[in-house]
Amino acid sequence: MKLPTSRPLAAFARFLLTMLVLALAIWAGWMLWMHYEVEPWTRDGRVKANVVQVAPDVSGLVMNVAVHDNQDVKAGELLFEIDRARYQLAYDQAQAVVRADIAAQDQALRDVKRNRSLGKLVAAETLEQSRMHLQQAQAALAQAKVQLASAELNLTRSRVYAVTDGRITNLSLRVGDYVTVGKPVLALIDSASFYVEGYFEEGKLGNIHLNDPAAVTLMGSSAIIRGHVQSIALGIADRDRSIGSDLLPNVNPVFNWIRLAQRVPVRIAIDKKDAQTTLVAGQTATVSIEQSDTDRP
Repeated sequence: MKLPTSRPLAAFARFLLTMLVLALAIWAGWMLWMHYEVEPWTRDGRVKANVVQVAPDVSGLVMNVAVHDNQDVKAGELLFEIDRARYQLAYDQAQAVVRADIAAQDQALRDVKRNRSLGKLVAAETLEQSRMHLQQAQAALAQAKVQLASAELNLTRSRVYAVTDGRITNLSLRVGDYVTVGKPVLALIDSASFYVEGYFEEGKLGNIHLNDPAAVTLMGSSAIIRGHVQSIALGIADRDRSIGSDLLPNVNPVFNWIRLAQRVPVRIAIDKKDAQTTLVAGQTATVSIEQSDTDRP
């Protein structure tokens, strides 16, 4: 009896190896296709934060700048001061007017009491006039108190304070500069407001849900920042449509045969990050939405 040769076994082994390699290649191709075309993942992400544009509430010359560029500040910390001389004079004048109006009101009140106590010895018209003068004095005093409060507010607002904890950035304000009401003069980045905004292709939005866990990595770093989906934008600009001069829609007549998927902003709230990782508004980030098996197509 002859033993079976090894050639058929070797051929079968090569066949199995070929099938295994082919299966692995198909599996790898499938996973790559799922990762790049289906799973919610994007390299187009940005680190963002709330930026407070600090503007004075009164105009004047800057007399003191209490901070420097890239300085961390606490809420309520002095940022800069505007020349208070003019506002101090206005406050003192308003105080003087209030004192004068108080004296006028007191005199009018005494006149009313005196005319009333005299009874029929004083004409009714005189009593009525004294009452009218009292009302006018009371109105003038009320107006003077409002002006005093306004002058006090302006004097207080000549000192500008930080409204939140954060960091001063791109500071160019100098002593002697003239600042104007409502015109921003420095930026304050709210240190507690950092978040990540990822721009996902519209075809992947079906796999993104509120509160889904997310992993964020910054360019040049391997550290993973954990977060979750906080919100999804409900609208983006339509570049092919505008409003004409007669308020009718103006639609671009040129149709692009190559249709690129629109990108929709998805806001990622940061839950946990490495203490060594420093977030900078404007950084580039890669965002991946982690899905459970039930969420996968």
